[in-house]
Amino acid sequence: MSSLMKGTAILTIGMFLSKILGLVYIFPFYAIIGQENVTLYSYAYIPYSIMLSIAISGAPVAVSKFVSKYNSMGDYESGRKLVKSGLLIMLTTGFLSFLVLYFLATPIAHLVIKDDDQIFTVAQIAGVIRWVSFALIAVPFMSLLRGFFQGYDHMTPTAVSQLVEQIVRVVVLIAGSYLVMNVFSGTAETAVSFAVFSAFIGALGGLLCLYYYWKKLQPEFDLKLESSVSSGKVSYTKIYKEVITYSIPYVFVGVANPLFQLVDMLTFNQAMANVGLSKISDTLLGMLNFTTHKIVIIPVMLATGFSMALVPAITRFYTKNQRTELINAMDKTYQILLFVTMPAVIGISILSYDLYTMLYEPDKAGASVLAYYAPVAILFAFFQVTAALLQGIDYQKWIIFSLLTGILVKLSINIPLVMQFGVNGAILATALGYIVSIAINMLVLKNALQYKSKMLVRRTILIAILTAVMAVVVLLTHKGLELILPAVEGRGSALVYIAICGLVGVLVYGYLALRLGLAQKLLGSRVTKIANKLGM
Repeated sequence: MSSLMKGTAILTIGMFLSKILGLVYIFPFYAIIGQENVTLYSYAYIPYSIMLSIAISGAPVAVSKFVSKYNSMGDYESGRKLVKSGLLIMLTTGFLSFLVLYFLATPIAHLVIKDDDQIFTVAQIAGVIRWVSFALIAVPFMSLLRGFFQGYDHMTPTAVSQLVEQIVRVVVLIAGSYLVMNVFSGTAETAVSFAVFSAFIGALGGLLCLYYYWKKLQPEFDLKLESSVSSGKVSYTKIYKEVITYSIPYVFVGVANPLFQLVDMLTFNQAMANVGLSKISDTLLGMLNFTTHKIVIIPVMLATGFSMALVPAITRFYTKNQRTELINAMDKTYQILLFVTMPAVIGISILSYDLYTMLYEPDKAGASVLAYYAPVAILFAFFQVTAALLQGIDYQKWIIFSLLTGILVKLSINIPLVMQFGVNGAILATALGYIVSIAINMLVLKNALQYKSKMLVRRTILIAILTAVMAVVVLLTHKGLELILPAVEGRGSALVYIAICGLVGVLVYGYLALRLGLAQKLLGSRVTKIANKLGM
């Protein structure tokens, strides 16, 4: 259990820093190219994200599961055979995905543009999609190597390479778009094209980082290879059949969020055109799929870290028939997930106007989208974790079924809900689709493992109560600040409100969690030591 928590912590910290960079770059980029052109940027990234998930085929998790399984049997040779042969396969899938996205750019753009009143043309959208497609050539290499490292319980290479990749991408993106707009007097379309191409350059930086770790850890891998015990002659056919079996569900897991966004990308403009709102459709869709999504996805990083570290651990428990350890891991994962994400998303909703003003500009529409959208992050997180659990116990087919069912729900109700409630209708459709997918996953887990936990129910109620208390205190604090401080009008005043209200929220929630012993039970000995020093 300690190795699980350590691995989760490393991946989560790495992803946290990476996500923070992925958030921080937005407001200078937003300032450089303007609100309208941010939507053009988002139009390129959704199809890219889907093709990327297909190109890497769930490789990090699938490879880590395969390597962890055979390592636990003492067979280190099978994992090495996989990584050596897999490099060529990843190059092939990456290049094919690049070609598909590059040549489908125009048809995709035609599906997006539904009305002449929209801000962008088919040619503009197709152009930026082609530029981002180059990143698909390099990224699959990284996914294979990250999975191999994780199979050996080395989570640091994944975390550090993600951080390096993001740093390189952000530096190139900001510097490039600034030079295009302010030095070379280029167009916003050119700046956006360069910005999306920075994903390819960032991927090269991540690859160099992983190569460093490979050279550093190769002596350890070679030493274990020398002591490898054969688990039977494992042919390449058997290796790839097993890895593909693991991979396919994680293609769907990786593509889940982009698929829900793709439904909006393909139907939102049509629904808005049906009610005569084409002129504001692009702007609202940009808020939903990009500006607010970048904030909402931050709390989900915990789930991503858990799912990546959880699969090898769950696989070991399941392979060795250690049911008690498996159930404990599930129980603790659910509880920590709720403990962190619930107060975070409620806090984002309460401070939505201040956050949107600080990161972008004062905009009531953007703040409203953020306030309604933030709680959906809990569903994003739970889908990832429940899918990881199903993957760990070899119930992969149910992941595909649950996701496709959720997407079908979203697709069937999105247009009528958008026509009725505007952008909030799209958020509601996403929430309902995810609820259906999660319900299916949890029912399968319950039946497969006879999983029942009264403790989880009690802890969920307790976390909800603590979150409600925190929310009330934060709201009162915000109202009090409005009486003594000027109203939020710019980034400076928004930052003051966020800093004070955020600190109050953390202190109230943290104090209550420590006082009741909840934090100590969920987060372990270090938190217990801190609580003891504070006399709690």
